[in-house]
Amino acid sequence: MTTFDLAYCNSCRSCYTKSFQTPSQSTKYYARQHKLLSRKFESDHSHSLSTATTQTQHLDPFELVRSDLQTLSDDIKQELHPYEKELASVSQYHFDGKGKSFRPMIAMLMAKAVNTHNEKPLELSRNQRKCAMIAEMIHTSSLVHDDVIDDSDTRRGKPSIHKNWGERKAILGGDYIMAMASMALARMGNERIVLAYSQILEDLVKGEFMQLGSKEDENERFAHYLKKTFKKTASLIANSCKSVAILAESTEETIEMAYQYGRNVGIAFQLVDDLLDFTSCENVMGKPTAADLKLGLATAPVLFAAQQHPSLNEMIMRRFSQPGDVAAARQYVAKSDGVEQTRYLATQHCNAAIQNIRTFKHSIEQDALVTVTSKVINRLK
Repeated sequence: MTTFDLAYCNSCRSCYTKSFQTPSQSTKYYARQHKLLSRKFESDHSHSLSTATTQTQHLDPFELVRSDLQTLSDDIKQELHPYEKELASVSQYHFDGKGKSFRPMIAMLMAKAVNTHNEKPLELSRNQRKCAMIAEMIHTSSLVHDDVIDDSDTRRGKPSIHKNWGERKAILGGDYIMAMASMALARMGNERIVLAYSQILEDLVKGEFMQLGSKEDENERFAHYLKKTFKKTASLIANSCKSVAILAESTEETIEMAYQYGRNVGIAFQLVDDLLDFTSCENVMGKPTAADLKLGLATAPVLFAAQQHPSLNEMIMRRFSQPGDVAAARQYVAKSDGVEQTRYLATQHCNAAIQNIRTFKHSIEQDALVTVTSKVINRLK
């Protein structure tokens, strides 16, 4: 197995740390991996996904779970029922049915796919549906907190909660959503599911702390970025997919493939989100663009661009804090292959996700999960 292949190995969920006895071994591995990816990109400019997606492009993944998603916001609001009216307004603010519902959609599709694979009734079990709901609650809670940390003005095309109610009430509102999600989780009474969702919460906090720091060693930065990406974004999707597979009484191999599908799609989703920060506009995204640079964050497009423009490394270390740094960094990214290489890496993860889900028995939900990978790569917001 080559170093490049090892990066996409699906045999172990701790992909980012396996086989390394010391931190220096991990650093050297990612340094080689980063260079190999660049070389592979230079020799292969075809960013299309596996031909498997061409057979499923007519599918609308959301349509297959539309009836379940339509009541999701109302179900969440029923969980968020404080006696204090203002707390209700704050905590229910983003559950207006206008979000992408990407995470619960994947959880629901995966649940139906594993149900079919295990020859169980197709329809979601009550607890599988709960898993999708809890995933959306945890995600939204983290967004409320992120907006306070990042001082974001908008979220989903409307003012952020802390802009309407202030930082203290926004933080408390986010805490309340998380608390109610935890109570819903506890009522399920399944220890493995509780552990999986507890891992999500741990990863969210660790990922946020990782984002607050940066690595002086250029060779460590990409490893740091990928680990942070997994913890902040992919862990929730991966563990949600794992949980619905557990509830379907799946084999450990099926549970692992569900987890790996979620991990790969989650990483790809964040990679695309990071490149859209350079290619999309605020009206399309529904949130400020160039936000990462303004926050001092070096994402994949910048890290790839730094290979071609080493002067970016000094800006990365000072977190783009000097006047003109943000504009200069954007220009360097525009003059480099950073965006294209980021999309290429996202495509590799989507191809790996297709391989994961193809281990299941065929179903229309399996095909829809393949289609999801194409939508992740081609999305504009």
